[in-house]
Amino acid sequence: MDIPTPSANARCLVTGASGYIGGRLVPELLGSGHSVRCLARHPDKLRDFPWANRVETVRGDVTDAESLRAAFDGVDVAYYLVHSMSSTPDFEATDRLAARTFAAKARAAGVRRLVYLGGLAPRGVPDDELSPHLRSRTEVGRILLDSGIPTTVLRAAVVIGSGSASFEMLRYLTERLPVMVTPSWVGTRVQPIAVRDVLRYLVGSAAMPPDVNRAFDIGGPDVLTYREMMTRYAETAGLRKRLIVPVPVLTPGLSSHWIGLVTPVPASLARPLTESLRHEVVCAEHDIARYLPDGPGRPIPFAESLRLALRRVRDAQVTTRWSSASPPGAPSDPLPTDPDWAGGSLYTDSRSREVDASPDALWRVIEGVGGENGWYSFPLAWAVRGWADRLVGGVGLRRGRRDAHRLRVGDALDFWRVEEIDRGRLLRLRAEMRLPGLAWLEMTVDRDERGRTSYRQRALFHPRGLAGQAYWWSVAPFHAVVFGGMARNIARTAETESERAPGASGASGASGASGGG
Repeated sequence: MDIPTPSANARCLVTGASGYIGGRLVPELLGSGHSVRCLARHPDKLRDFPWANRVETVRGDVTDAESLRAAFDGVDVAYYLVHSMSSTPDFEATDRLAARTFAAKARAAGVRRLVYLGGLAPRGVPDDELSPHLRSRTEVGRILLDSGIPTTVLRAAVVIGSGSASFEMLRYLTERLPVMVTPSWVGTRVQPIAVRDVLRYLVGSAAMPPDVNRAFDIGGPDVLTYREMMTRYAETAGLRKRLIVPVPVLTPGLSSHWIGLVTPVPASLARPLTESLRHEVVCAEHDIARYLPDGPGRPIPFAESLRLALRRVRDAQVTTRWSSASPPGAPSDPLPTDPDWAGGSLYTDSRSREVDASPDALWRVIEGVGGENGWYSFPLAWAVRGWADRLVGGVGLRRGRRDAHRLRVGDALDFWRVEEIDRGRLLRLRAEMRLPGLAWLEMTVDRDERGRTSYRQRALFHPRGLAGQAYWWSVAPFHAVVFGGMARNIARTAETESERAPGASGASGASGASGGG
C-alpha cells in the first residue's frame, strides 16, 4: 500500500484496535515505521492478532480519565476510532463524554496530533435533521477539533472492503435478491471509498503539518446511487441483472429489519447505516490531496474496490469484519469459576465422548465449527433459534466466521463470540444472542486415563430472574437432541476425517494435543 511515510517515526495510540478499521490500521502503522500502543477495555481480545507481539497494549476506556493517563504517556499521535452503535437514548451523551475526556487527557499529556474517522454529513442540512448516529459523529469531530490539539478529522460515507458492514450489506442484498422491493433511499447519491484509501489517509495523517487542524471529506472517484452500486456489484460478481423496484413506504426502522432478515448485518447496525442514506452524502472537496497526494489509480474506483474485496472473501483472507466489535448490549462477563458468583444458579449441560481419532484431528473439527460448517446437530433447531434472535433485535445465526479454519479470541462466530482459546485443547464461546441471562459453550480436547482421545462439551447458563429460570427449563428437554447430537457428530466427524488422512493410524497412535489446525 503506497502510504506516505513521515520523516520522523511517531508513537501512535490506537483506540478501537479490535474493530474493523482499527484492526487493519495497526499493521499499516507498523509497516510505515511507527510504534503502536493499543488501548483496549479487554486486552485479551488483541492477543491472537498477527501483530499482537509487535505492539504495546494497555487496559483502559475512553470514558475513564484515569486509565487514559498511562495510555497517553509518550504518545505523539492518537487515533480515535471508537463509536457507540447503541440505539439507547443516551448514546449521544456517552459519545460526547468520551470525546471530551479523550481530548482533555491527550492535551494534558502533550499529544501532538489527534486523528478521527467520522461520517460524511451532507452540507447545508441542520444537525437536528441528521440521523442520530451521524449527528453524534459530527459532534465528536467538532469536540476534537476544538481540543487545542491539531486534529485531522476524516469524513467518509460508505467504506467498501472485505468484511465491512457496508460491503456485507451491499453484497448480501444483491446476491440473495434477484428481484428487490427496496426503500426509496436506493436513489440517494453516495460517494463510496475503498478501505485501502481510508487506511492510506489515516496513516498519512500522522505526518500532517502542525498548523493543520480541520476536517477533510474523503471518497472514491465515483458518485453513485445505492441502486447503481447494487447493479455494479452484480456485474462485478458475475450475477444476472437485478430487478430493483423502489417503494416509498419503507421507513428506516422497517428498512433495518428488512436488511436484518436478508443479510448477516443485524437490524441494530443496519439502522444507522440506512438512516445516513436519507440525505445525499457526496464529498464537497478533496483538499486531503494537498497533504497526501494521490498516486496512479488513487483513489481506487468503486469497481476495483469491489474486485479487491471479493478476492479477499473468496481467498478467505478477511483480516477484520464488522462483527469484530461486540453488538450493543452484548454481555462481556467472563465465565464464572465460582458457583457463588451466580448466586447458586449456574446450570450446566455436560457431555463427553471417546474419539477414535488423534487430538489434532478432533481439534480441527472443533475450531471449524459454525459458519458454513454449522453446529453438527439438528440444523433446523439452530436455524429457528437464529431467526428468533433476529426477530427480537439480536445478531442471529448468520454472522458466520471471519476465517473458515482458524479462530482467534474476540472473533464473532454466528451468535457466539470466542472468549478463550487454548489452541489444541479448549475453545470457549460466549453467547451474544438475546437471552434472559448469560451463556457459554465449552469444547475441550482431552485424554482419558488410558491415553485415548476424549471430547468434552459443556453448556453453561446463568439465569437472570424468573425469566431466566423459565428459559432454561423450557429448553432443557431439547438438550439431548441439540447438545447430545452435537457431541456425537463432532466426534464422528473427527473419526471420519482421521480415517481419510494420509497415513492415518487411529487415535491411540497420535501424539499430543498441540497444534491448531
